[in-house]
Amino acid sequence: MMRRAVEIRLIRLLVLLGVGLPGCAGTWMRPKEQHTSLEELVDDEDAHFISTFTHPTGANYVKVEAISLCTGLDGTGGDPPPTAQRAALLDEMKRRQIPQPSQYLSQSDNALVLVLGLLPPGIQEGDRFDIEVRTPTRTEATSLAGGWVLPARMSEMAVLGDSLHTGHELAVCEGPVLVDGVATDNAGENTMTRGRILGGGVALKSRSMGLMIDRKHQSVRLATAIAKSVNDRFYSYRDGQRKGVATAKTDEYVELAMHPRYKENVGRYIKVIRNVTVNESPTELQERLIRLQTQLLDPLTTAKAAVRLEAVGSDQAVEILEEGLKSDDIEVRFYSAEALAYLDKTVAVEALAEAARTEPALRINSLAALGAMEDIVAYDALRSLLDATSAETRYGAFRALWSMNSNDPLVRGERLSDRFSYHVLDVGGPPMVHVTRSYRPEVVVFGANQRLQTPLVLDAGKNILINGMYGDEIIVTRIASGEEPQKRVIEPTVDALVRTIVELGGAYPDVVQALRQAKRDGALSSRFRVDALPEPGRELHPGDEELPPDEAGAAPYKVATPMPDLFGKK
Repeated sequence: MMRRAVEIRLIRLLVLLGVGLPGCAGTWMRPKEQHTSLEELVDDEDAHFISTFTHPTGANYVKVEAISLCTGLDGTGGDPPPTAQRAALLDEMKRRQIPQPSQYLSQSDNALVLVLGLLPPGIQEGDRFDIEVRTPTRTEATSLAGGWVLPARMSEMAVLGDSLHTGHELAVCEGPVLVDGVATDNAGENTMTRGRILGGGVALKSRSMGLMIDRKHQSVRLATAIAKSVNDRFYSYRDGQRKGVATAKTDEYVELAMHPRYKENVGRYIKVIRNVTVNESPTELQERLIRLQTQLLDPLTTAKAAVRLEAVGSDQAVEILEEGLKSDDIEVRFYSAEALAYLDKTVAVEALAEAARTEPALRINSLAALGAMEDIVAYDALRSLLDATSAETRYGAFRALWSMNSNDPLVRGERLSDRFSYHVLDVGGPPMVHVTRSYRPEVVVFGANQRLQTPLVLDAGKNILINGMYGDEIIVTRIASGEEPQKRVIEPTVDALVRTIVELGGAYPDVVQALRQAKRDGALSSRFRVDALPEPGRELHPGDEELPPDEAGAAPYKVATPMPDLFGKK
């Protein structure tokens, strides 16, 4: 052990001096994707991290599937071929006592669809998630546009031989289909037979997550010690009582509750917990903090050091991270600020807001970290980003504000006919209309009183026609079989158009179709974006504030901390 400790100290010294090691180079010329190997060499091998004894469980995504029927198609459906999926759907229709199910399934206004969803770690009963919808191969269906997927029970599923096998029911789904061809302005055959129901899935059970103790370390004593270490670091107050997040259930399993600060970044939560130490003495902690201070200021080791300081969470750890904010290196400043944000320290705000505005490679993590804070300064910083030039900075700031407090009047918006969220933000910056095809159905209008230019002719689904050939009026008409025509005369504004489509029975996909067509035909002069989300895996471009997202290409640089769930395209 003494010899190994001397070797470790020698390696640290060589790294700090910039002396080359066999097979590695100094910081100034070393490719970033190789940092991990050297970082492991200078690791704190004497510290008893929770990761030494455990591995996480319940921190993965669970795929759930179902077979369902998509109805309301305008003659673009069709009878599916004889398969296990078709047989399963007919059985389900019989169970629901639908008369003559085979005949009903063969109608051209209906189509068999496969629905799939991913249950994220920590999802709770009643939480919503996105559903992917597609037709099976060798189907007669040509488009799912305007369709509505009937209720379906979702479970883990597998086809074995000619039979379809399902597990326990974990979710249900239902809703209107936003086909890819409408959302992406690409009406190819494949894009019209697949799409999404945003927020269309509802979890029936809460998913637990925790730490599974490796077999060779299993004991009640260790499980109790791990739970105590976690609870010393992560806790909340309920009814005036302090409550930790960890519970030792058995000698091999410690259950974890979600800490509110990390609700939109489960990966980081697990990573920080795994970097908490067990049975570390005050003297050992002080010695380790000295090492972490050195590692934080080195770009090679700054990412892991910042997470470990966050795991310590003490005033002394905060002081070390604050020193990192003064570094000349952009990575050291960023990782220090990110850790401080999850410790809810105001000092992190300025560095993170600057990174979100000017550095595409760091934007996604910076916005998520600001959104995790309970700090008025962080709120003001995000509010200031709503008028940025970059579309993804503006929408990313909006989503971060929404995660910070969804009831805040600035971002609360309203539910239109309980079908989607609608937000009109009276902010500066270039006028922009943003819609989503992931996470939740949502229209965000940046800049009030945005107008449409006539002449225009638009479609909103199969039943609603928008016609504005002259003047300052638009006629919106609903024509559906078996119904009296409905007509509305409105001002040529985005707000009036969205509200009228919904008033006449239009769903979220119909609104998206009309807005996208208006932009394509020149009737909408404002910027129009779909899922303008910050992207991971970009090259560092310090100080280039206006770099367009499509020019911020992939590069060897990868942010070492987990991608926040807040900006995942689910």
